Amino acid sequence: MLKTLGKQIKQFKLASILTPFFMFMEVLTETIIPLLMASMIDNGVNKGDMGHIRYIALLVLGMALLALFSGYMGNRLGAYAGCGFAHNLRETMYEKIQTYSFSNIDKFSTAGLVTRLTTDVSNVQMAYSMGLRMAVRAPSNLIVAMAMAFLISPKIALIYVGAAVILMIAIIILMPITAKNFRAVFTKYDDLNESVQENVSAIRVVKAYVREDYEQEKFNTAARNIYRLFVKAEKLTAIFSPFMSLVVYGSILLVSWRGAHLIVGGELTTGNLTSLLTYCMQILMSMMMLGMMFVMITMSAASAKRIAEVIEEESDLKEPEDPVYEVPDGSIVFDHVDFAYKKDDNLILSDLNLEIGSGETIGLVGATGSGKSSFVSLIPRLYDTVRGEVRVGGHNVKEYDLDTLHNAVAMVLQKNELFSGTIYENLRWGNENATDEECQKAAAIAQAAEFIERFPDGYNTHIEQGGTNVSGGQKQRLCIARALLKNPRILILDDSTSAVDTATEAKMRKAFREDIPHITKIIIAQRISSVQDADKIIVIDDGKISAFGTHEELLKNSPIYASIYESQTGGNGDFDEGGE
Repeated sequence: MLKTLGKQIKQFKLASILTPFFMFMEVLTETIIPLLMASMIDNGVNKGDMGHIRYIALLVLGMALLALFSGYMGNRLGAYAGCGFAHNLRETMYEKIQTYSFSNIDKFSTAGLVTRLTTDVSNVQMAYSMGLRMAVRAPSNLIVAMAMAFLISPKIALIYVGAAVILMIAIIILMPITAKNFRAVFTKYDDLNESVQENVSAIRVVKAYVREDYEQEKFNTAARNIYRLFVKAEKLTAIFSPFMSLVVYGSILLVSWRGAHLIVGGELTTGNLTSLLTYCMQILMSMMMLGMMFVMITMSAASAKRIAEVIEEESDLKEPEDPVYEVPDGSIVFDHVDFAYKKDDNLILSDLNLEIGSGETIGLVGATGSGKSSFVSLIPRLYDTVRGEVRVGGHNVKEYDLDTLHNAVAMVLQKNELFSGTIYENLRWGNENATDEECQKAAAIAQAAEFIERFPDGYNTHIEQGGTNVSGGQKQRLCIARALLKNPRILILDDSTSAVDTATEAKMRKAFREDIPHITKIIIAQRISSVQDADKIIVIDDGKISAFGTHEELLKNSPIYASIYESQTGGNGDFDEGGE
C-alpha cells in the first residue's frame, strides 16, 4: 500500500524533502533560544551586564526570525506537497477506473468510487501534509529538547522521560481501537453517497411516487450510522486530550517543585530552571503533536487502503502482446462459448455456437434474464468468455487492441446517457472530428433530424445533464445517431428503440437497409415487429440459443417464438414487460 501511494508523490518529491528540512531548522532555532535566555538571565540580568543582554537579545531576534522563516517555508511547502499528492492520487485513480472492465467496475459501487475520490483522498492529503511537518518537527523537538534538558539537569530530565513513557503507552493502547472504528466510518460513507446519488438522479421518480419521506429516512439512517461511529471513535480520542493535559501540567508542577529544591541546594541556576520549563513545554507539546498525528494517521490509514485498492486493481481484460489494429469486417462467430460474470458463478450463457455474416441484420429476442444483454456484451469484449471464442472479422476478440475493437463495435443501450452540452457536442462523442453535415446525416438515419430541426436552436440546442429536457424516444434516437457517427463495423441496439413509436421505428429500419447496408446490425427488441424483417432472428432461452432463422422459419420451427408472436399479434400485449 505504502509503495503504491508513494509512487504518486512524483513531481512533489523536492517539496516533500524540503518540508522536513525546514521543520528541523525551526526546531533547532527554537531549542537554542531557551539556552540564550538562560545566559541572558544568569550572565546579564543577575550580573547587571547590559552589553551581554543586548548581545543575547540580538542573537535571540536572529534565531526568532530564522525560526519564523523556517516555519513559514515548512508549512508552505508541506501544503504544496499535500495538495499535489492529492491531485496525483485523484488523477491516477480516475485514469485507472477508465481502464477497468465491466467486471472490475462491478467490484466497486459508483458511490464507493466517489467516496474514494473525494473523502478518502482528502483524509490522506491532510495526513500527508501534517506528516511532512509534524513527523519531523515533533520527534526532533522531543529528542533535541530532551537532550538539552539532560545537559542542564539529568535529575529534572528524568521527569520528562517518565511523562513521555506514560503518553506513549496511552497512544499504543488507543491506536488499534480507534483505527478499527475509523475504518468502519469510511465504509458507511459509501452508503450515504449512494443514497444521495440515487435520490438526485431519480428525483422525478421519487416525486412521482411521493416517496420523499422514505428517501429522507433512508438518508437519515445512513447519516445516523456515520454519526454513531464517529462519536464512538471520537470518544476514545477525546479521552486522550485531557489525559495529555493532565500529564503536561503535572510535569510542570513536578519540574517547578524539583527545580526550586535544586536552586536552593545550589545545583541549578534560575536561568537554567527557566530553560528547563521551556523545554518541558516543548517536549510535552511534541508529545501532543504526536498524539494528533496518531489520530490523523488512524483516520487516513483506512482511506489509504481504499485508495490503494482502486489503484492496484488490474483490469480483467488484458491487452494482447501483438494486438490487431484493424477489424476487417463485421462478421461474428460464437464458437462453443460459455459465460459467467464471475468464474465461480453459474453460467449465464452456455455452449453458444453461431455465425453472423458481415452486413447482416440480426434480431434477438428472449425473456427477461435469458442472457440477451450478456450475449451482445461479449462482442466488443466488455467481458471475457469462460470458455470458447468470440471472433469478430475473423479474429478472436482477445487478439484485438481494445480501443480498436471498441471503436469498431457501437452499442446503444436502452438507458444510454446524454451529457450536458449541445446536440452537436453530444453527437460528436461518436466522432469528435465529425462535420456538421455528417452529424445531420447520422441524425437523419436515426430519425432524429425532424424533432431536432423543430427546436429553436436546432443542433445547437443545449441538452441538460442526463438528457432530462428531451423525451425518452428522442434520447434514444440521439444515442443511435451518436453511435452511427463512429462508422462502426457492428451496430448493437440493446432494446434502444423501446421508447420510439412503431411508425418512426419502421422508418429507421428502412434507413438502416438503404444507408448502412455494410454494417452488421444486432437488434434486441421486445416487439416482434421490430425484428421480423431482419435477415435472421436469434431466440435465446435460459442462456442458450433455442432457435435461429428467419421470421417465417421460426414461426414454423420455434414454439417459443411462435408463442411470443401470437401473444403480441393476438392483442395480449408484449411478451416481456421489462428490459434487462
